[in-house]
Amino acid sequence: MKVVIQRVTEASVTINQIVKSKIKKGYLILLGIEDEDTQEDIKWLCNKIGNLRIFDDENGVMNRSIKDVEGSIIVVSQFTLHASTKKGNRPSYLKASKPDVAIPLYEKFVEELKITSALDVQTGEFGADMKVQLLNDGPVTIIIDSKNKE
Repeated sequence: MKVVIQRVTEASVTINQIVKSKIKKGYLILLGIEDEDTQEDIKWLCNKIGNLRIFDDENGVMNRSIKDVEGSIIVVSQFTLHASTKKGNRPSYLKASKPDVAIPLYEKFVEELKITSALDVQTGEFGADMKVQLLNDGPVTIIIDSKNKE
C-alpha cells in the first residue's frame, strides 16, 4: 500500500462538475493498493498518517500532526501509484489491484483513518473520472510505502 500525502491549505474533488469533497487545511492523500496489502498495512499507515508531524509549530518547525492542527483529509484512490515504467514508454499497472480487491481495502483504509485520526475524512469516488484541485502548502509532499516499514 502506497500513499502520497500532500499538505494542503485547501483541496477538492469534483466528479461530473459536482464537488464531492472539499477541505481547508489538511491532507490530500493519494492511495495506491496492491493485492498483497493487508489490514496490517492499513493500520500501520493510518497510525503513521495521523501522527506524522509535518505542520509548523509556533517556531516554524514541522512539529505538529494533523490531529494537533485539527485538519481535514481527502483520500483519493490512485492505481497509477503502482505504475511500472521499466519497459518502454507506456506504464504497466500489473501491481495495482483490480477493483474487487482494491475497493474493500480502500473502504477499510478510509474507515480506519476516520477512527485513528478522529478527524473529518472525505473521499473521492473509486474508479470515477475525478478532477482533483489542491493548493499544496510548502510545498510538502510525503510518499510512504507500507512495504518499507523498516
